[in-house]
Order: sequence, then C-alpha cells, then structure tokens
Amino acid sequence: MTHGSDSMDSPIHGTFGNGSGRSPEPEPQYSLKMFGEVIKTFRKRARLTQEQFAPLVGYSPETVASIEQGRRLPPQDFAERADSILDAFGVILAAAKHLTRKKGLASWFRQWAELELSALSLYTYECRLIPGLLQTAAYARTLFTDQLPPLADEQIEAQLAARLERQRLLRERPNTSFSFILEEHLFLRDLGGEEVTRELLDHILDLSELRNVDIQIMPLVRHHHAGLGGPVQLLETPDHQWFGYLEGQAHGQFVSDPKAISVIQMRCATMRSQALSLDDSKSLMRRMRGAR
Repeated sequence: MTHGSDSMDSPIHGTFGNGSGRSPEPEPQYSLKMFGEVIKTFRKRARLTQEQFAPLVGYSPETVASIEQGRRLPPQDFAERADSILDAFGVILAAAKHLTRKKGLASWFRQWAELELSALSLYTYECRLIPGLLQTAAYARTLFTDQLPPLADEQIEAQLAARLERQRLLRERPNTSFSFILEEHLFLRDLGGEEVTRELLDHILDLSELRNVDIQIMPLVRHHHAGLGGPVQLLETPDHQWFGYLEGQAHGQFVSDPKAISVIQMRCATMRSQALSLDDSKSLMRRMRGAR
C-alpha cells in the first residue's frame, strides 16, 4: 500500500513491499540518521533510557531504537510527542520537516511508511508471490537476483537488508492486527528451489503462531473466488480511516475514496470466508512442508 504523490487516487509508478525489487524499500540515509541523533541527544539530556522514553512517546523501545539509529522513518505523531516530552524547544519538529529516505524517492512512499508504522490493522491478499512481510532472506534474495534488468550485488544486499528491517513490524507492533490471504500455488511453485520453499513454510508457520498475525491459504481448487481482480491491501489508521493499495506489474494505485474502500473491504471479507480457516491453513502448510 502506498500514498499518491500528487493526488490521493492518482496512479503511481513503481511498486512497494511485495514485489521483486523493482522499486526498493527505503534505505537509511543521512537525514534519518541526523534525526535519530537529535532524538538521542535530547533523550539523554532528559536522563531517559530508551525503555523509559518509549512508553512516554507511545511506541516500543525497539521502534525508538530503530528511529535513533536512522533505520526507520518516524510515525507522523512521533516528532510532536517527542518534542513536547523532551522539552526540545521545537528542534525535533524542525528536524522532522527535512526527513527523506532516498534521493528521488516519491513522497507517496514516505507517507505510506508513516501510515504503516502506526496502523491498527493491515490486510493483504496476494496471488503472485509471498508478501514482503512474510518472506525469508533466501526467498527475497531469489526475487532480487532474478530481477530484470539485473541488479548489482550491492543493490541486492541493500534491498535485502531493507526488506528484513521492514519485517520487524510483525513483532514490534503486537497490538497491530496483520491478516494475510495467500494462494496455495505460491508454495507449489517452489521459487528458489525445494530448500527455499521448505524454509519459507517453516518461517510462515512460526509467524502464524503470533497472536497478532493471521495467515489463511486460498486452496488451489476454489469454485468461487472474490479476489480475481488481483492483489489487494487494506490499512486502518489509529483514527479509523481506511486506505487501500492495488498493485500491478508496473504501477500501483493508492485508494482513499470511501466507496472504493467499501468494495475492497467487501472483497476481502468474502475471501476470508472462501479461504481455509486458520487451523486448516496451518495443516495444509504442514502437509506441504512434509512433502519436501
């Protein structure tokens, strides 16, 4: 899911998150690191540890650490809260205005990253490949290595590091509900080989044990299917606003219109009833794991 750069519902070129690296996740850059140093300096001035500061600002110690190390774009309300709590004279707010991720990166990505970090719920249906939040390093590396036009080794490593960093959301936001519907054929493809698929199944089975992560499998044979229009994602903000993202091969579209969101919600709800139950999905993944 992303946020349009010019208008709320305009097409955006490049994709985010699930794809094979065509438009990479953000990498730590100078402005992020400088912002992190500003936060750390004022936090230490206030004689607060990360563990003490985190509940005051409303985020986990892990999130605070990621922001201070320049690895993560701060949520929209983080700078305002931090400036007030740390009595920073507006310095933190001023620093936040200059945050960027990567030269040339569209503004919609930065805005979406903020939404994702503070979301109450994230829903994903995927029929092309395993979503980025669920990928193993080996699976993601296969995607990046197969990218056309080819990527240089340093590009692959940078994108892989960013992909794995983003996955921290699943464990660092235990109060956020993550729901995934995956097509069975995504595992049957054996992308990267049997060993990669075996590790992938083990990894997703482990994630399915987290209380905030639901994973359902859409069986290979299904006479009725509400998701034939392609991949779809939904996000709910702390203000209970809903946004959607529809991703294609060479472009994506951010969706904010309530009527369009209602249609997406209807399709997602129907797919959840058409997919296997949580327990049956785990059983199927274990059987696929045993066959390898």
